[in-house]
Amino acid sequence: MYVNIIDSYRKVIAICDSELIGKRFEEGICQLDVKESFFKGEEKTEQETLDIMIDMKKEDATFNIMGDKSVALAVQAGIVAEENVGKIAGISYTLILL
Repeated sequence: MYVNIIDSYRKVIAICDSELIGKRFEEGICQLDVKESFFKGEEKTEQETLDIMIDMKKEDATFNIMGDKSVALAVQAGIVAEENVGKIAGISYTLILL
């Protein structure tokens, strides 16, 4: 998984499954664009990514998460409920503002 922590007026945490980097998914008028410039930070293990999510949920942070594995970790970390996960072209995603 890739994790990119962007410092802005609040932290933006972009997380995605490694195999999605640079790809675009469309379904009807909806699309997911997994741009390298936004999502490609440091490659992390599932445990490292989970630890980051748990730590960053204590912050004033925004999460942008793409991919089945990454979104499943967000559910496990308690930052999103399964009913708040969307899918476009079969790809799970969620946007979270804490």
